[in-house]
Amino acid sequence: MSPTPNKVELALEKFIFSSRWILVPFLLGLIVGMVVMLLKFFKELVLLIQGVLGIIQHDTVISILTLVDTALIAVLLLIIVFSSYENFVSKLSIGDHEDRPAWMGKVGFADLKMKLIGAIVAISAVELLKAFLVSTTLTGEELGWKIAIHLTFVISGLLFATADWITDQRK
Repeated sequence: MSPTPNKVELALEKFIFSSRWILVPFLLGLIVGMVVMLLKFFKELVLLIQGVLGIIQHDTVISILTLVDTALIAVLLLIIVFSSYENFVSKLSIGDHEDRPAWMGKVGFADLKMKLIGAIVAISAVELLKAFLVSTTLTGEELGWKIAIHLTFVISGLLFATADWITDQRK
C-alpha cells in the first residue's frame, strides 16, 4: 500500500499541475502570429491582383507561392495551438460541434512532431521553388545553402518518422 502524500507534497503537485497554464500566453501569441500571417496574405494578394491587372510589375508565380507558403504556416500554427492546448493545458469544451476537426483530441505529441516536420519540409520546398524561380538574383552558393537546408529538413523528417516507427514496433 502506498503512503498517503503529505500536505507539502500535495501542494507542490497542485502547483506543478497548475503550471501548465503558463503555456496559454505562448498559444495566444501564436494566434496573434496567425493574424500577422493573415495580414501578410492579404498584402500579397493585393500585390498579385495589381500585377495581374498590370498596375505594377509583379511575378505572378512567386506571388502565388508566397500565398501558399503563408497559408501553410497559418495552418501549422493552428494545429500547434489546438493540439498543444488539448494535450498540455485543458480539453476544449466545444462538445460535438459540427465544425470540430476530426483530428482534434487525437493528435498526440508524436503526431504533432510529425505534422510539424512535414509542414516545415513543405514550407521549405515552397521557399526552394521560389528561390529557383528567381535564381538569376541568387549566387550558386546561396542556392546550394538553400538546397542543403531543405535536405536537412527532409532527412530530419525521415529520421523522426523512422524513430517513431521503431518506437511503435516495440510496443
